[in-house]
Amino acid sequence: MPSTMKGPGLFLAQFAGDAAPFNSLPAITKWAAGLGYKGVQIPTWDSRLFDLEKAASSQAYCDEVKGICTEAGVEITELSTHLQGQLVAVHPAYDAQFDGFAPPAVHNNPKARQQWAVEQMKFGAKASKNLGLKASVSFCGALAFPYLYPWPQRPAGLIEEAFSELGKRWKPILDVYEDNGVDVGYEIHPGEDVFDGATFEMFLDAVGGHKRCNINYDPSHFLLQQLDYLEFIDIYHQRIKAFHAKDAEFN
Repeated sequence: MPSTMKGPGLFLAQFAGDAAPFNSLPAITKWAAGLGYKGVQIPTWDSRLFDLEKAASSQAYCDEVKGICTEAGVEITELSTHLQGQLVAVHPAYDAQFDGFAPPAVHNNPKARQQWAVEQMKFGAKASKNLGLKASVSFCGALAFPYLYPWPQRPAGLIEEAFSELGKRWKPILDVYEDNGVDVGYEIHPGEDVFDGATFEMFLDAVGGHKRCNINYDPSHFLLQQLDYLEFIDIYHQRIKAFHAKDAEFN
């Protein structure tokens, strides 16, 4: 086992809820530690557990959060901005579905929703730095995914245009992460424009090979797409900055 491996970690997003011990950071981290977990990945959109805007501006608050985790017996592995990252780039076909990821004040207003998401992503960079973290995890969003299956036939240049726009939206965000010394590990996932190695390379090209454009590796999504998840590590290991692990079965 690599010397950097400290033990199992848990993404808290799937467990957060209104009932104890899942409704506060002190309680859920003690619960996770009691199950043997050594690290937690914190969902930044869940106000029951974390205040992202406050974390971006207050070192004292971040020290308090770290103290809560330390007292429970876990450490923070990364902050997750999956839902906010998704909203950086939303195809209009998905507007109704993805409004649920945003606060009610920006529902039915795609422009305001995107502006909120971009601001949230920038908060994520600053909060990560304040917490002493070197990587965060997110989604890239989807402008082209509705056109995955080529029927009706796609007009020439449609996908290239979508990735160009995706790059324009993310490049300034990645610059903020560079300023704060934090990598963004995009989870390569069906439903995102980046769902395999080829699309990751297209996105990387669209952001000019940005050093902060990296990967949150989750082989479960590769298995369900019948991709070679081991060869992917051989090819892209230098860009893998975080990982998820969960069961998947192809039927």
